[in-house]
Amino acid sequence: MNSIDSEIFKGIDFTKTRLPIAEYDNCQFINCNFSSSDISNCTFLECEFTDCNLSNTLAKNTTFQEVDFKDCKIIGLKFNECNDFLLTITFWKCQLNLSSFYKLKLKNTLFNSCNLQEVDFTETDLSNSKFDQCDLHSAIFDYTNLEKVDFRTAHNYNIDLENNRLKNARFSSDGLKGLLNKYSIKID
Repeated sequence: MNSIDSEIFKGIDFTKTRLPIAEYDNCQFINCNFSSSDISNCTFLECEFTDCNLSNTLAKNTTFQEVDFKDCKIIGLKFNECNDFLLTITFWKCQLNLSSFYKLKLKNTLFNSCNLQEVDFTETDLSNSKFDQCDLHSAIFDYTNLEKVDFRTAHNYNIDLENNRLKNARFSSDGLKGLLNKYSIKID
């Protein structure tokens, strides 16, 4: 596999020309379009994606280690098909609607000011993660490890207390409704 180190990719439309399968180390992708393209089998180490569109991108066996996504549109990406070995990602102001993190280990992951509507976190280990100012409307948390997760500034979540691990998770008093919906309790 070719190795590409410390390159900047700016304004490239990868829907017309496929990103070459390679190991990208310390690279920056700025304002690039990967929408419905294929980045399968690529490796991204310490890379940053800024203002990129990765919606419906195929990422089978793709490696993301210490990768930051900033202001990106990542609708419908199946992160669960990525290589999960040492998977470490951070999201800042990203649209992640309809994406899937099914069964992944995402300990200590930061989601900052992200739209996570209808995202699938089923059986995901999110322990010690933080959802800061995130919209989790219709996100799926089922048999998910949410121990020590910080939801204090997140909103629109609906989490079943019986089907998820929540020891030492943090919530604001305003968010209690999202934990009690199942019980049809009225909170005033």
